[in-house]
Amino acid sequence: MSRAFTREDDNESAIAALGERPVSPHRNLVTQRGLALIEAEIVRLREEIVRAEAEGDRERLELAARDLRYWGARRENAELSVPDADSDVVRFGMTVALEDEDGRTARWQIVGEDEAEPAKGSISHISPMAQALFGQKVGELITVNGREWEIVDLIAEA
Repeated sequence: MSRAFTREDDNESAIAALGERPVSPHRNLVTQRGLALIEAEIVRLREEIVRAEAEGDRERLELAARDLRYWGARRENAELSVPDADSDVVRFGMTVALEDEDGRTARWQIVGEDEAEPAKGSISHISPMAQALFGQKVGELITVNGREWEIVDLIAEA
C-alpha cells in the first residue's frame, strides 16, 4: 500500500474522530449582536467551504461543513430576546452592575451561550451568576460561590 493511501486514511479517521459539535440542550436565547454573530459565522463558513473545494482541501472542507451544520442549527433555534427598557428586574440581555461586601465592582451583560465572553464582561444566561440575578432588582443581594453581591444598577442594552 502506498504512503498516499495511508495518509488519506489517517485524515479520514482524524475528521471522523472529531464528530459533530454538540448543540446545547438549553434554550438558545440571543441578543441582537449574538444573532448577527451567528449569521456572520454562517457566511464566513460558506465562503470557507467554497475556498476549500476550489483548493481541494478535503480536511478543511469537512471541518468547515461540520461547523456550518453547528451554526445552522444554532441559527435555526435562536430566540431573539430584547429586554424591556422599563424593566426594573434583571432580564436576559441586560447589563448588571454589582458590588461585593469588600467594595469590589463588576459589570456583566447576560447573553447567549455562544456570545458569552467573561473576560469582556458578558456571561451566559445559563451561568450560576446569571441564574442568581434573574428577576432581582436594584438593591437586592445575591450570593454566588459564597460571595455576596448587591445589584447597584441595571442597563437595558439598545
